[in-house]
Amino acid sequence: MLNRHSTQHLALVQNHVRNDARDFTRALRAMRALCALCLVSLIATSSGCIAGAVGALGQQIERGKKLDVPAQYDGLEEKTCAVVVMSDYATLVEHPEVVGNITANVAQRIRQYVKGASVLPPGQVLDWQYRTPQWRALPFGEVAKELGVERLVLIDLFEYRLNPIGNSYLWDGTAGAHVNVIEADGLAPDEFVYTTTVVARFPNKEGIGRESATREQIERGLLTLFIQRSSWLFYRHIEDKYPDY
Repeated sequence: MLNRHSTQHLALVQNHVRNDARDFTRALRAMRALCALCLVSLIATSSGCIAGAVGALGQQIERGKKLDVPAQYDGLEEKTCAVVVMSDYATLVEHPEVVGNITANVAQRIRQYVKGASVLPPGQVLDWQYRTPQWRALPFGEVAKELGVERLVLIDLFEYRLNPIGNSYLWDGTAGAHVNVIEADGLAPDEFVYTTTVVARFPNKEGIGRESATREQIERGLLTLFIQRSSWLFYRHIEDKYPDY
């Protein structure tokens, strides 16, 4: 049998055990709450990262989208046509090859992509322009008749430069033109049946100097954009939804 002293000691020990058990339970509950809080925080952080990644991917996909664009003027199909480029005298002096370059490349694209179009060789057109210096004074219907075509694509180049005005150290290529079509077999052969304005710029960043690019690179980039946009008017094509230019 336990004496009085032993009984008191046993009760004291049991009381300590109960207190320790309560403290352990409290600690365990606190640890569970902390783990739950960490788990919620981790999920929230992960969700934010996932949402950010999905958003960035969505923007990238959107930026990479292509558009199927119909021709703005489809009247060159199954017709004979000629591409004639005109510009002011200053442009001809400073850029003597630009008229021939645009004439040849737009004509080639029309021949290649417009169904049934019979395009007068650009060499013939340029030769006729050279031999007929007063051709600008002729009615448009008469020009088409002289060239023997049903459609005349007239590209009136009103701006062509590679540098900002007054600054020859930076590149700022710009090509702008009114693109017009004459139907020589129509009711009004001297009037435009279609007209629009095309402007191309290259490079697409400011502050590009001579140390970063050559004149040939700038002119090639500018003409490529301008010829592409001018010829796209006449046939169905695919282009970027968000072009870089």
